[in-house]
Amino acid sequence: MKLLATLRDGWDRFSIYLPVLLMALLALGTYWLVRNAPTMVTPHSERPVDHDPDYFMRDFSVKTFDASGRLKTEIQGEQAWHFPDTDTLEIDKARIRSLNEQGHVTLSTANRALSNADGSEVQLFGNAIVVRESVTDKSGRVLPRMELRSEFLHAFSNVERVRTHLPVVMTRGSDRFTGDRMDYDNLDRLMQLDGRVRGMVTARPAATR
Repeated sequence: MKLLATLRDGWDRFSIYLPVLLMALLALGTYWLVRNAPTMVTPHSERPVDHDPDYFMRDFSVKTFDASGRLKTEIQGEQAWHFPDTDTLEIDKARIRSLNEQGHVTLSTANRALSNADGSEVQLFGNAIVVRESVTDKSGRVLPRMELRSEFLHAFSNVERVRTHLPVVMTRGSDRFTGDRMDYDNLDRLMQLDGRVRGMVTARPAATR
């Protein structure tokens, strides 16, 4: 009887501390799970697109048309590389024909060219030449042949504008102008030459009655 009473007394004491022991075991188990749980992998940021060509062309011709089916530009060259990150075409021995709404043709050539997707913006490098042959405008006035020459020309066919930050030679009919920089607007018939500017204007024959 004495042994049974001792056991019962021990059990009563143990039951008093049992909740504390269970809480301690639960805390230890939670700590172990946190320490050993696999960490979540942080998603990698999207990798930037490399400036590498996704296709190559040789002895090619690429044409672009407007919504009505009218030819806008024709780009030719010995070889070209397309870069998807900038959607540009780098061309060797470039030859580019651009037509405005009146059908007037502008021909651009260079050792190398960089064109946007539709050919409306072209950078010409090395022996860059832009030529517009003689045309007649809406009023019936004859516009003489115009030629631009430089080591770099930046042409915008949609707005008929050509710029350069390098020395340039402009020939318009028999007139000739040179400058260190140029901004030419064909729509407004305006040319801005900066730096050392020189010009030679040929006298026009007097009109006969």
